[in-house]
Amino acid sequence: MRTAVREEPSLRSSQRVASPRRYLMCPPTHFQVTYSINPWMDPAKPVDLRLALTQWEDLRDRYLALGHTVELLDPEPDLPDMVFAANGATVVDGRVLIARFAHPERTAEAAAHLAWFRAHGYTEIREPVHVNEAEGDFAVTSSYLLAGRGFRSSPLSHSEAQEFFGRPVIGLDLVDPRYYHLDTALCVLDDAADEIMYYPGAFSPGSRAVLARLFPDALIAGAEDAAEFGLNAVSDGRNVMLPQTATGLFEPLRERGFEPVPMDLGELLKGGGSVKCCTQELRP
Repeated sequence: MRTAVREEPSLRSSQRVASPRRYLMCPPTHFQVTYSINPWMDPAKPVDLRLALTQWEDLRDRYLALGHTVELLDPEPDLPDMVFAANGATVVDGRVLIARFAHPERTAEAAAHLAWFRAHGYTEIREPVHVNEAEGDFAVTSSYLLAGRGFRSSPLSHSEAQEFFGRPVIGLDLVDPRYYHLDTALCVLDDAADEIMYYPGAFSPGSRAVLARLFPDALIAGAEDAAEFGLNAVSDGRNVMLPQTATGLFEPLRERGFEPVPMDLGELLKGGGSVKCCTQELRP
């Protein structure tokens, strides 16, 4: 049986409490794989659009059943990757940093997100100077803004985010192209307690040392579960929505008081995304 290699936390919570969240999602109405901008995308593999929509709806319905709010972004016909809503903006304390995409195939998604936030009453919005792919490469804890770099987001975006959000940014170098975004290699399990899980093999030696120093009690995922996109997960502080095939993470999560919620987003993985990629958090 597959197991996660993990560090024993010094303190374990006997009871976790979920906190209500507000998410922005975009249905995969026009989802397809016609180009390749990450190692998971293969235009030769057909997409079952009906199945993709069913899997996405299952995730949305699970959020609603858990008491969370889901807002919807209207999909646009020429933007098949809009379903990966986490990449469109980062929202912290009601302030919105819009994405600036690295690849031209996704550039227009930023304008769609910007229009949504303006239409929904957000006033503190920044259109960035430097390339950042939003929650693909930004992960928010109570103490830090963890920021990935190496494949998509520019290192220059880190200081831009720090100035805008007023939170210390910790830069982390990604070195494995399969984990091209931070959210494929690291998940915040409890933002209030600075608790995370991550896959060390996705990071440079220096970044691994930083993570070990800042998060000594982190749950460490093994290579097999990382390859199943097990870190592309969403936690509400108790319930952790993650790919159903990342089975080696289930028991370690339960041991820490979390409730793993297996989800099947296999069709969307053909585009290089899973649970977190489909979920942007609107932090008040």
